[in-house]
Amino acid sequence: MDAALKLIAEHGVGGTSLQMIADAIGVTKAAVYHQFKTKEQIVVALTERELGGLEEALEAAEAHDDFPRAREVLLGRVIDMAIERRGAASTLQFDPVIVRLLAEHEEFQQFIARLYGVLVDDTSEDARVSAAVLSGAIAVGVMHPLVADVDDDTLRSQLRRVIHRLIGATEASDGVPP
Repeated sequence: MDAALKLIAEHGVGGTSLQMIADAIGVTKAAVYHQFKTKEQIVVALTERELGGLEEALEAAEAHDDFPRAREVLLGRVIDMAIERRGAASTLQFDPVIVRLLAEHEEFQQFIARLYGVLVDDTSEDARVSAAVLSGAIAVGVMHPLVADVDDDTLRSQLRRVIHRLIGATEASDGVPP
């Protein structure tokens, strides 16, 4: 999966073939085809793998009775994951083929609705725009060339501060979430 993600990040989904993926991992195209019949299946599997790290945090946030705290914990996990996987986040959000595929993938749409339901606590049009801006701010905020040399802890702290302003959340003066 890492080889496929690297190739897709470099060439886009449209420019990445099953043969390229097979060559990168040292197997035959038939071996790749045995696991994934199409690049679309690879994209879905990559997305599920990348977002799988958020499922537990999302479930915990949904079960939490203190909304501000639940949102803060989930937001922290989203930011941590984006920083840990700087390249993957941007690849999965900005490749036009991936965007189209995921827009048609019902399980992904349900997951995103749940995720942003906790993060923005609303389903109105305004909240969906806020969710889209939040998503883009995090994805671009971790991979932009201006922050390539910023260490993870500093980036995490600054990104949290900016995101709190964006979503109107409060943060304690010592930087610790409320």
